[in-house]
Amino acid sequence: MTTDITAFEDLLRRSAPQVLARLVRRHGQFDACEEAVQDALLAAAAQWPLEGVPLDPTGWLHTVARRRLIDSWRSEHARRAREELAAAQTPDHQRTAPDASQGTPGHSDDTLSLFFLCCHPRLSSPSQIALTLRAVGGLTTAQIARAFLVPEATMAQRISRAKQQITKAGAELSMPPEPERSGRLEVVLHVLYLIFNEGYTATSGGDLQCETLATEAIRLTRLVRALRPDGGEVAGLLALMLLTDSRRGARTTGTGAMIPLADQDRTLWDHALIDEGVALISETLAHSTVGAYQLQAAIAAVHAEAPDTARTDWHQILILYKILDRVAPNPMATLNRAVATAMVHGPQAGLALLAELDTDKRIAGHYRIDAVRGHLLRMAGDHAGARTHYLSAAKHTLSVPEQRYLESCAAQLAAPNDRRRGPS
Repeated sequence: MTTDITAFEDLLRRSAPQVLARLVRRHGQFDACEEAVQDALLAAAAQWPLEGVPLDPTGWLHTVARRRLIDSWRSEHARRAREELAAAQTPDHQRTAPDASQGTPGHSDDTLSLFFLCCHPRLSSPSQIALTLRAVGGLTTAQIARAFLVPEATMAQRISRAKQQITKAGAELSMPPEPERSGRLEVVLHVLYLIFNEGYTATSGGDLQCETLATEAIRLTRLVRALRPDGGEVAGLLALMLLTDSRRGARTTGTGAMIPLADQDRTLWDHALIDEGVALISETLAHSTVGAYQLQAAIAAVHAEAPDTARTDWHQILILYKILDRVAPNPMATLNRAVATAMVHGPQAGLALLAELDTDKRIAGHYRIDAVRGHLLRMAGDHAGARTHYLSAAKHTLSVPEQRYLESCAAQLAAPNDRRRGPS
């Protein structure tokens, strides 16, 4: 038994999708099953820290969720509840094995089947992503709302409607046939990308990163790649995650303070992950049509292979960002391109590009614009302006480590001999 909080959260996050998948496979009503699983997770959060984690945690969660599900049906539909109770009492070993007989790579993992169910075509793309983040990724409604930059209440309504639509559609927990599977793949990859990003740099809280979320995103992406080994963007996303995650051990101090890329001890980077990621993206770019994830992975590979910031091939990075901005226009990509532009053509060129984002409603007012503008003004020697924007960024971020880092940047500008720094 263990009560370690990190291991505890990781266990719940891994177990919940499996329990939900078993209930949906047996009973079909997604919305009722998801609510029952949430009740079971709350019960585990209350009991396990005191009583210890059971020997079969997934089985424990399934039993509690099944009972909650039956109780809810009994209260509303007595006849239906009696039928479900009889079905629920059937021993697990007598039930039909889920999909494993089909022999499709990754098919035996119910989490992957649940992934595709949440990406049902009846749902809008935002609803697909939100529901999958909730049911499979284990993110809270508040975390998902921040990722979408919408109020938490709005996101709660969106998730509730999505669950109801899945139930009304009568969708089953099984891998969709082609070509429907390919149509859902883009949403699946976007969801994995969001889960990883939330794990690598948490949008709020006292920790910069959540290792369990990032690790789970990588695990699920490997499952998707086993299902689609010829998918260039699947491989690109996996490579991007591996190359980015390789820096995890060097991103914070022993006290959890944030360390920017320029100041990281690169000997602490995980070079096994770097080697795997570089090999994967190199092979993929040679044989696949270029896509957004592949381009981001190529940029990450250039950073990973550089011995330090000064010897980074910023010209190549800038070219890749320009291509990315054409292939998949995105304000965050433009924000990063502004930094690369500054490193190649000087801070004023970067600031000119950054100014274009001030009228982009998708990102206007985001704290990262202030953070990057502060960095570029610092490079340009405008310490007063840089300090103002650093403090503004610190005020608006919900991440405590990022807030403290930005405040420290502002404080350093009052000291003499301020040195030029690379991007964070």
